[in-house]
Amino acid sequence: MDEFDVAVIGAGPVGVICALTLARRGHSVLLVEAEPSVNRSPRAATTHPATLEMLADLDLVTDVIGSGVVARYFQFWDRASGRMIAEFDHQILSNDTRYPFVVQCEQHKIANFGLARLQAMPNVSVALQTRLSGFSDDGERVTLELVSGGKTQRRVATSYLVGCDGGRSFVRKGVGIAFDGFTHPERFVVLTTPFDFEAEKGFCYRNYFSDPDEWANLFKVAGDDGLGLWRVVFPTRIDETDEQALSDAAVQHRLQKFFPLDRPYQVAHRNIYSVHQRVAASFRKGRVMLAGDSAHVNNPIGGLGMNFGIHDAVSLAASIDAALEGKTEVDLDAYDRVRRPLNVEFVQTQTIQNKKRLEEKDSAMREKNFADLAATAADPFRHRAFLMRTSLLESVRTGPDKTSR
Repeated sequence: MDEFDVAVIGAGPVGVICALTLARRGHSVLLVEAEPSVNRSPRAATTHPATLEMLADLDLVTDVIGSGVVARYFQFWDRASGRMIAEFDHQILSNDTRYPFVVQCEQHKIANFGLARLQAMPNVSVALQTRLSGFSDDGERVTLELVSGGKTQRRVATSYLVGCDGGRSFVRKGVGIAFDGFTHPERFVVLTTPFDFEAEKGFCYRNYFSDPDEWANLFKVAGDDGLGLWRVVFPTRIDETDEQALSDAAVQHRLQKFFPLDRPYQVAHRNIYSVHQRVAASFRKGRVMLAGDSAHVNNPIGGLGMNFGIHDAVSLAASIDAALEGKTEVDLDAYDRVRRPLNVEFVQTQTIQNKKRLEEKDSAMREKNFADLAATAADPFRHRAFLMRTSLLESVRTGPDKTSR
Protein backbone atom coordinates (compact mmCIF):
# COMPACT_ATOMS: atom_id res chain seq x y z
CA MET A 1 0.00 0.00 0.00
CA ASP A 2 1.40 3.39 -1.04
CA GLU A 3 1.89 5.98 1.69
CA PHE A 4 1.83 9.78 1.54
CA ASP A 5 2.14 12.58 4.04
CA VAL A 6 -1.05 14.23 2.79
CA ALA A 7 -3.84 13.36 0.39
CA VAL A 8 -5.85 16.23 -1.11
CA ILE A 9 -9.20 15.47 -2.74
CA GLY A 10 -10.22 17.84 -5.52
CA ALA A 11 -8.08 19.61 -8.13
CA GLY A 12 -9.85 22.94 -8.18
CA PRO A 13 -7.83 26.03 -7.25
CA VAL A 14 -8.14 25.36 -3.50
CA GLY A 15 -7.01 21.74 -3.68
CA VAL A 16 -4.18 22.53 -6.08
CA ILE A 17 -2.89 25.43 -3.96
CA CYS A 18 -3.04 23.31 -0.80
CA ALA A 19 -1.15 20.46 -2.49
CA LEU A 20 1.41 22.81 -4.01
CA THR A 21 2.08 24.61 -0.72
CA LEU A 22 2.69 21.29 1.03
CA ALA A 23 4.78 19.85 -1.79
CA ARG A 24 7.02 22.91 -1.90
CA ARG A 25 7.71 22.33 1.79
CA GLY A 26 9.04 18.88 0.96
CA HIS A 27 6.09 16.65 1.86
CA SER A 28 4.81 13.75 -0.23
CA VAL A 29 1.39 14.62 -1.59
CA LEU A 30 -1.34 12.71 -3.40
CA LEU A 31 -3.80 14.89 -5.34
CA VAL A 32 -6.99 13.09 -6.36
CA GLU A 33 -9.45 14.45 -8.94
CA ALA A 34 -12.55 12.59 -10.13
CA GLU A 35 -12.60 14.25 -13.56
CA PRO A 36 -10.02 13.74 -16.34
CA SER A 37 -9.10 17.44 -16.25
CA VAL A 38 -9.80 20.67 -14.41
CA ASN A 39 -13.38 21.89 -14.84
CA ARG A 40 -13.38 24.74 -17.38
CA SER A 41 -16.96 25.97 -16.93
CA PRO A 42 -17.37 29.65 -15.99
CA ARG A 43 -16.94 29.88 -12.25
CA ALA A 44 -14.99 32.22 -9.98
CA ALA A 45 -12.63 34.70 -11.62
CA THR A 46 -11.97 37.56 -9.19
CA THR A 47 -8.55 37.30 -7.52
CA HIS A 48 -8.11 39.84 -4.73
CA PRO A 49 -4.85 41.49 -3.55
CA ALA A 50 -4.49 39.26 -0.47
CA THR A 51 -4.72 36.19 -2.69
CA LEU A 52 -2.25 37.61 -5.21
CA GLU A 53 0.26 37.91 -2.37
CA MET A 54 -0.15 34.22 -1.58
CA LEU A 55 0.14 33.26 -5.23
CA ALA A 56 3.37 35.28 -5.39
CA ASP A 57 4.79 33.14 -2.57
CA LEU A 58 4.09 30.11 -4.79
CA ASP A 59 5.61 31.71 -7.92
CA LEU A 60 2.22 31.70 -9.65
CA VAL A 61 1.30 35.37 -9.62
CA THR A 62 3.08 36.27 -12.86
CA ASP A 63 1.14 33.59 -14.71
CA VAL A 64 -2.14 34.69 -13.16
CA ILE A 65 -1.65 38.37 -13.95
CA GLY A 66 -0.45 37.55 -17.47
CA SER A 67 -3.49 35.41 -18.26
CA GLY A 68 -6.10 37.63 -16.62
CA VAL A 69 -7.49 41.16 -16.74
CA VAL A 70 -6.11 43.69 -14.26
CA ALA A 71 -9.02 45.57 -12.70
CA ARG A 72 -7.98 48.62 -10.69
CA TYR A 73 -11.51 49.98 -10.25
CA PHE A 74 -14.98 48.71 -9.47
CA GLN A 75 -18.23 50.61 -9.66
CA PHE A 76 -21.71 50.56 -8.10
CA TRP A 77 -24.62 51.61 -10.30
CA ASP A 78 -28.31 52.29 -9.94
CA ARG A 79 -29.62 50.27 -12.84
CA ALA A 80 -33.05 51.89 -12.77
CA SER A 81 -31.71 55.42 -13.39
CA GLY A 82 -28.45 54.52 -15.11
CA ARG A 83 -26.37 56.63 -12.71
CA MET A 84 -23.08 55.59 -11.24
CA ILE A 85 -23.28 55.73 -7.45
CA ALA A 86 -19.65 55.17 -6.45
CA GLU A 87 -16.29 54.15 -7.85
CA PHE A 88 -13.61 52.46 -5.76
CA ASP A 89 -9.93 52.56 -6.70
CA HIS A 90 -7.62 49.82 -5.40
CA GLN A 91 -4.66 52.11 -5.94
CA ILE A 92 -5.48 53.60 -2.53
CA LEU A 93 -4.04 50.34 -1.13
CA SER A 94 -0.61 50.92 -2.69
CA ASN A 95 0.97 51.29 0.76
CA ASP A 96 -0.78 48.15 2.02
CA THR A 97 0.02 45.61 -0.68
CA ARG A 98 2.29 44.93 -3.62
CA TYR A 99 -0.85 44.29 -5.66
CA PRO A 100 -3.24 47.26 -5.40
CA PHE A 101 -5.65 45.79 -7.94
CA VAL A 102 -7.82 42.79 -8.66
CA VAL A 103 -7.04 40.29 -11.40
CA GLN A 104 -9.96 38.75 -13.24
CA CYS A 105 -8.45 35.32 -13.93
CA GLU A 106 -10.75 32.36 -14.42
CA GLN A 107 -10.34 29.75 -11.69
CA HIS A 108 -9.54 26.91 -14.09
CA LYS A 109 -6.44 28.82 -15.22
CA ILE A 110 -5.20 29.17 -11.63
CA ALA A 111 -5.80 25.47 -11.02
CA ASN A 112 -4.02 24.47 -14.24
CA PHE A 113 -0.98 26.65 -13.48
CA GLY A 114 -0.62 24.96 -10.12
CA LEU A 115 -1.36 21.51 -11.52
CA ALA A 116 1.44 21.85 -14.06
CA ARG A 117 3.87 22.61 -11.24
CA LEU A 118 2.65 19.62 -9.22
CA GLN A 119 2.95 17.18 -12.11
CA ALA A 120 6.63 18.10 -12.47
CA MET A 121 7.46 17.47 -8.79
CA PRO A 122 8.94 14.07 -7.76
CA ASN A 123 7.23 14.11 -4.34
CA VAL A 124 3.73 14.50 -5.84
CA SER A 125 1.37 11.95 -7.34
CA VAL A 126 -1.55 13.37 -9.34
CA ALA A 127 -4.40 10.90 -9.82
CA LEU A 128 -6.88 12.25 -12.38
CA GLN A 129 -10.07 10.42 -13.29
CA THR A 130 -9.86 8.84 -9.84
CA ARG A 131 -12.61 8.87 -7.24
CA LEU A 132 -12.39 8.58 -3.48
CA SER A 133 -14.83 5.78 -2.64
CA GLY A 134 -14.17 5.47 1.07
CA PHE A 135 -11.77 6.29 3.90
CA SER A 136 -11.15 5.57 7.56
CA ASP A 137 -9.23 7.45 10.25
CA ASP A 138 -7.72 5.26 12.98
CA GLY A 139 -6.12 8.17 14.83
CA GLU A 140 -2.64 7.41 13.48
CA ARG A 141 -3.28 7.63 9.76
CA VAL A 142 -6.10 7.81 7.20
CA THR A 143 -6.61 4.90 4.81
CA LEU A 144 -8.18 5.79 1.46
CA GLU A 145 -9.97 3.60 -1.05
CA LEU A 146 -9.69 4.94 -4.60
CA VAL A 147 -11.39 3.89 -7.81
CA SER A 148 -9.89 4.74 -11.21
CA GLY A 149 -11.70 4.36 -14.50
CA GLY A 150 -14.74 3.05 -12.69
CA LYS A 151 -13.13 -0.27 -11.76
CA THR A 152 -9.45 -0.23 -10.77
CA GLN A 153 -9.23 -0.15 -7.00
CA ARG A 154 -6.31 1.18 -4.97
CA ARG A 155 -5.70 1.65 -1.27
CA VAL A 156 -3.32 4.29 0.07
CA ALA A 157 -2.40 5.54 3.52
CA THR A 158 -1.77 9.13 4.48
CA SER A 159 -1.07 11.09 7.62
CA TYR A 160 -3.75 13.69 6.80
CA LEU A 161 -6.69 13.92 4.42
CA VAL A 162 -7.84 17.30 3.07
CA GLY A 163 -11.26 17.59 1.45
CA CYS A 164 -11.33 20.25 -1.28
CA ASP A 165 -14.08 18.46 -3.16
CA GLY A 166 -16.74 21.14 -3.32
CA GLY A 167 -20.08 21.95 -1.76
CA ARG A 168 -21.29 18.33 -2.04
CA SER A 169 -18.07 17.12 -0.43
CA PHE A 170 -17.77 13.36 -0.07
CA VAL A 171 -15.08 13.97 2.53
CA ARG A 172 -17.27 16.22 4.68
CA LYS A 173 -20.17 13.80 4.49
CA GLY A 174 -17.83 10.90 5.25
CA VAL A 175 -16.88 12.34 8.63
CA GLY A 176 -20.43 13.41 9.40
CA ILE A 177 -19.87 17.17 9.62
CA ALA A 178 -23.08 19.20 9.25
CA PHE A 179 -23.30 21.90 6.57
CA ASP A 180 -25.39 24.59 8.24
CA GLY A 181 -27.04 27.49 6.44
CA PHE A 182 -29.60 28.10 3.70
CA THR A 183 -30.20 28.13 -0.04
CA HIS A 184 -31.41 31.27 -1.80
CA PRO A 185 -34.81 30.77 -3.46
CA GLU A 186 -33.63 32.14 -6.82
CA ARG A 187 -30.77 30.78 -8.93
CA PHE A 188 -28.14 32.86 -10.68
CA VAL A 189 -27.82 32.98 -14.46
CA VAL A 190 -24.38 33.73 -15.94
CA LEU A 191 -24.30 34.88 -19.56
CA THR A 192 -20.95 35.30 -21.29
CA THR A 193 -20.62 37.52 -24.35
CA PRO A 194 -17.77 39.03 -26.40
CA PHE A 195 -19.67 42.32 -26.62
CA ASP A 196 -17.24 44.98 -25.38
CA PHE A 197 -19.03 46.86 -22.60
CA GLU A 198 -15.95 49.02 -22.01
CA ALA A 199 -15.55 50.28 -25.56
CA GLU A 200 -19.28 50.51 -26.29
CA LYS A 201 -20.69 51.59 -22.93
CA GLY A 202 -17.71 52.89 -20.93
CA PHE A 203 -17.88 50.42 -18.08
CA CYS A 204 -14.88 49.37 -16.02
CA TYR A 205 -14.02 45.69 -15.57
CA ARG A 206 -16.09 45.11 -12.39
CA ASN A 207 -19.61 46.54 -12.00
CA TYR A 208 -22.51 46.00 -9.59
CA PHE A 209 -26.01 47.16 -10.53
CA SER A 210 -28.66 47.69 -7.86
CA ASP A 211 -32.22 47.17 -9.06
CA PRO A 212 -35.36 46.26 -7.09
CA ASP A 213 -36.67 44.28 -10.07
CA GLU A 214 -33.55 42.58 -11.40
CA TRP A 215 -30.07 43.42 -10.08
CA ALA A 216 -27.04 42.51 -12.19
CA ASN A 217 -23.28 42.12 -12.06
CA LEU A 218 -20.96 42.74 -15.00
CA PHE A 219 -17.28 41.92 -15.22
CA LYS A 220 -14.63 41.15 -17.78
CA VAL A 221 -12.40 38.09 -18.05
CA ALA A 222 -9.61 37.47 -20.55
CA GLY A 223 -11.01 34.27 -22.04
CA ASP A 224 -8.80 31.50 -23.36
CA ASP A 225 -7.67 33.57 -26.35
CA GLY A 226 -6.95 36.70 -24.29
CA LEU A 227 -9.30 38.80 -26.43
CA GLY A 228 -11.75 39.30 -23.60
CA LEU A 229 -15.23 38.15 -22.63
CA TRP A 230 -17.84 39.79 -20.44
CA ARG A 231 -19.93 37.92 -17.90
CA VAL A 232 -23.33 39.26 -16.91
CA VAL A 233 -25.00 37.76 -13.84
CA PHE A 234 -28.75 37.96 -13.15
CA PRO A 235 -31.10 36.36 -10.60
CA THR A 236 -33.83 34.12 -11.93
CA ARG A 237 -37.45 34.52 -11.04
CA ILE A 238 -38.39 32.07 -8.31
CA ASP A 239 -41.01 30.40 -10.56
CA GLU A 240 -38.67 30.23 -13.57
CA THR A 241 -37.36 26.82 -14.61
CA ASP A 242 -33.75 26.28 -15.64
CA GLU A 243 -34.87 25.53 -19.19
CA GLN A 244 -36.86 28.76 -19.37
CA ALA A 245 -34.00 30.87 -17.97
CA LEU A 246 -31.46 29.40 -20.40
CA SER A 247 -33.67 29.55 -23.50
CA ASP A 248 -32.53 31.77 -26.38
CA ALA A 249 -35.54 34.02 -25.91
CA ALA A 250 -34.92 34.54 -22.18
CA VAL A 251 -31.19 35.05 -22.64
CA GLN A 252 -31.69 37.71 -25.31
CA HIS A 253 -34.48 39.37 -23.31
CA ARG A 254 -32.27 39.75 -20.24
CA LEU A 255 -29.30 41.07 -22.19
CA GLN A 256 -31.38 43.45 -24.31
CA LYS A 257 -33.13 44.75 -21.22
CA PHE A 258 -29.73 45.21 -19.59
CA PHE A 259 -28.40 47.22 -22.53
CA PRO A 260 -30.39 47.31 -25.77
CA LEU A 261 -28.60 46.59 -29.05
CA ASP A 262 -29.86 46.79 -32.62
CA ARG A 263 -28.86 43.15 -33.08
CA PRO A 264 -28.91 39.96 -31.00
CA TYR A 265 -26.14 39.48 -28.50
CA GLN A 266 -23.56 36.85 -29.32
CA VAL A 267 -23.53 34.46 -26.35
CA ALA A 268 -20.41 32.37 -25.83
CA HIS A 269 -21.67 30.53 -22.77
CA ARG A 270 -24.71 30.32 -20.53
CA ASN A 271 -24.88 28.77 -17.10
CA ILE A 272 -27.30 28.55 -14.17
CA TYR A 273 -26.69 27.41 -10.63
CA SER A 274 -28.24 27.33 -7.18
CA VAL A 275 -26.76 29.67 -4.60
CA HIS A 276 -26.10 28.70 -1.00
CA GLN A 277 -24.88 30.33 2.21
CA ARG A 278 -23.53 27.45 4.29
CA VAL A 279 -20.66 26.84 6.69
CA ALA A 280 -19.49 23.45 7.94
CA ALA A 281 -20.06 22.92 11.67
CA SER A 282 -16.33 22.20 11.93
CA PHE A 283 -13.41 22.43 9.51
CA ARG A 284 -11.66 19.46 11.13
CA LYS A 285 -12.41 16.04 12.54
CA GLY A 286 -9.40 13.98 13.63
CA ARG A 287 -6.92 13.74 10.76
CA VAL A 288 -9.47 14.93 8.22
CA MET A 289 -9.70 18.63 7.28
CA LEU A 290 -11.91 20.70 4.99
CA ALA A 291 -11.04 23.72 2.85
CA GLY A 292 -12.78 25.86 0.26
CA ASP A 293 -16.31 24.98 -0.84
CA SER A 294 -16.16 21.74 1.15
CA ALA A 295 -16.12 23.93 4.26
CA HIS A 296 -18.15 26.96 3.18
CA VAL A 297 -20.20 28.26 0.26
CA ASN A 298 -21.66 31.71 -0.40
CA ASN A 299 -23.21 33.82 -3.11
CA PRO A 300 -20.56 35.14 -5.50
CA ILE A 301 -21.33 38.87 -5.24
CA GLY A 302 -17.98 40.39 -4.29
CA GLY A 303 -15.88 37.46 -5.50
CA LEU A 304 -14.92 36.15 -2.06
CA GLY A 305 -15.50 32.39 -2.11
CA MET A 306 -12.51 31.21 -4.14
CA ASN A 307 -10.23 33.74 -2.50
CA PHE A 308 -11.13 32.69 1.02
CA GLY A 309 -10.77 29.06 -0.03
CA ILE A 310 -7.23 29.69 -1.25
CA HIS A 311 -6.51 31.39 2.08
CA ASP A 312 -7.84 28.23 3.78
CA ALA A 313 -5.45 26.16 1.70
CA VAL A 314 -2.38 28.22 2.58
CA SER A 315 -3.28 28.36 6.27
CA LEU A 316 -4.07 24.66 6.51
CA ALA A 317 -0.93 23.66 4.63
CA ALA A 318 1.18 25.67 7.10
CA SER A 319 -0.49 23.93 10.04
CA ILE A 320 -0.09 20.46 8.55
CA ASP A 321 3.53 21.22 7.67
CA ALA A 322 4.23 22.13 11.29
CA ALA A 323 2.51 18.97 12.52
CA LEU A 324 4.46 16.77 10.11
CA GLU A 325 7.67 18.44 11.23
CA GLY A 326 6.83 17.41 14.79
CA LYS A 327 6.57 20.86 16.29
CA THR A 328 5.15 20.27 19.76
CA GLU A 329 3.25 23.56 19.93
CA VAL A 330 1.11 22.70 16.91
CA ASP A 331 -2.64 22.75 17.56
CA LEU A 332 -4.48 21.63 14.44
CA ASP A 333 -7.80 22.57 16.03
CA ALA A 334 -6.64 26.18 15.70
CA TYR A 335 -7.30 25.91 11.95
CA ASP A 336 -11.00 25.41 12.70
CA ARG A 337 -11.08 27.94 15.54
CA VAL A 338 -9.59 30.65 13.31
CA ARG A 339 -10.80 29.97 9.78
CA ARG A 340 -14.44 29.20 10.57
CA PRO A 341 -15.17 32.49 12.45
CA LEU A 342 -13.26 34.44 9.79
CA ASN A 343 -15.49 32.96 7.11
CA VAL A 344 -18.63 33.88 9.02
CA GLU A 345 -17.37 37.43 9.66
CA PHE A 346 -15.73 38.31 6.36
CA VAL A 347 -17.45 36.13 3.76
CA GLN A 348 -20.93 35.07 4.90
CA THR A 349 -21.81 38.44 6.43
CA GLN A 350 -20.37 40.45 3.57
CA THR A 351 -21.83 38.45 0.69
CA ILE A 352 -25.28 38.41 2.26
CA GLN A 353 -25.03 42.18 2.74
CA ASN A 354 -23.83 42.62 -0.86
CA LYS A 355 -26.86 40.78 -2.19
CA LYS A 356 -29.30 42.67 0.02
CA ARG A 357 -27.84 45.98 -1.12
CA LEU A 358 -28.31 45.10 -4.79
CA GLU A 359 -31.85 43.73 -4.46
CA GLU A 360 -33.20 46.31 -1.97
CA LYS A 361 -36.77 47.26 -2.91
CA ASP A 362 -37.55 50.03 -0.44
CA SER A 363 -36.83 53.33 -2.21
CA ALA A 364 -35.77 55.17 0.96
CA MET A 365 -33.38 52.40 1.96
CA ARG A 366 -31.98 52.28 -1.59
CA GLU A 367 -31.19 55.98 -1.45
CA LYS A 368 -29.65 55.57 1.99
CA ASN A 369 -27.43 52.76 0.67
CA PHE A 370 -26.43 54.91 -2.30
CA ALA A 371 -25.58 57.88 -0.10
CA ASP A 372 -23.47 55.70 2.18
CA LEU A 373 -21.54 54.18 -0.74
CA ALA A 374 -20.94 57.61 -2.28
CA ALA A 375 -19.74 59.02 1.05
CA THR A 376 -17.45 56.03 1.57
CA ALA A 377 -15.88 56.44 -1.84
CA ALA A 378 -15.41 60.20 -1.29
CA ASP A 379 -13.62 59.82 2.07
CA PRO A 380 -10.04 58.49 1.67
CA PHE A 381 -10.03 56.88 5.13
CA ARG A 382 -13.36 55.10 4.63
CA HIS A 383 -12.45 54.30 1.02
CA ARG A 384 -9.30 52.47 2.15
CA ALA A 385 -11.11 50.70 5.01
CA PHE A 386 -13.83 49.53 2.64
CA LEU A 387 -11.29 48.08 0.21
CA MET A 388 -9.21 46.50 2.96
CA ARG A 389 -12.30 44.54 3.95
CA THR A 390 -13.69 43.72 0.50
CA SER A 391 -10.25 42.61 -0.75
CA LEU A 392 -9.82 40.34 2.32
CA LEU A 393 -6.60 42.14 3.26
CA GLU A 394 -8.14 42.97 6.63
CA SER A 395 -8.86 39.30 7.32
CA VAL A 396 -5.21 38.31 6.79
CA ARG A 397 -3.63 41.40 8.34
CA THR A 398 -5.54 41.73 11.59
CA GLY A 399 -6.88 38.23 12.26
CA PRO A 400 -4.99 35.66 14.34
CA ASP A 401 -4.41 33.64 11.18
CA LYS A 402 -1.81 35.72 9.30
CA THR A 403 -1.52 33.63 6.13
CA SER A 404 -0.25 36.47 3.92
CA ARG A 405 3.22 37.94 3.95
